[in-house]
Amino acid sequence: MDAPVVAVRGEVTREVPPELARFGVTAVARGKDRSGTLARLAERGDTVRTLIDGYGPAIERRESGALLVRPEWRRSGERVIAYHASVTTTVTVVDFTVLGELMMRLAGQDQVQVSGPWWSLRPTSPELGQARRAAIAEAITRARDYADALGAEVTGLVELADHGMSGPQPVMLRGAPRAFAATEMADPAPQLDLDPQVQTVQAVVEARFTISAPAVLRPS
Repeated sequence: MDAPVVAVRGEVTREVPPELARFGVTAVARGKDRSGTLARLAERGDTVRTLIDGYGPAIERRESGALLVRPEWRRSGERVIAYHASVTTTVTVVDFTVLGELMMRLAGQDQVQVSGPWWSLRPTSPELGQARRAAIAEAITRARDYADALGAEVTGLVELADHGMSGPQPVMLRGAPRAFAATEMADPAPQLDLDPQVQTVQAVVEARFTISAPAVLRPS
């Protein structure tokens, strides 16, 4: 006779501090002359990169995104009256103490827009492994509780399946991303305190265990 089996689910939800903050910074330029517009965009892009790189190890990654160059035509005809150009950079920050200052300084540059931040954990964060282990421990505890209620004991593991791992999603600070329009700002930039948003980590597993013959089924 096959050993009886109990099927359980282990689920753990935790709130943990974020490990990364990402934000976008877009430099724009507009002019009647294409080469002049592109030259101004390149100059502003260099200024943005230099400012970001000045924060050294506080910056984990600086990545160039979309480059857009678009002519603007007169309503009638094909005559170009202006050129619009923009380039976006995504910045990943690990030192949150400088995050607000950096974003405000970038927002103070001519023709620059800043949006974010978006908070997250690393894909390799130890918090994820700890949540999975806690979910497994919860499944074992539930199996033992069921077995104990039947006057039995857990005797072995039949199957352990990862039912679903909901890792940290990029989330925005207090709702929508903050956008900072470029304005004339004196150096040093105004102070902006940003509160890191808590990340929710969830781990769910399903497990099947064999148990000894329940007391209610044993022959008297």
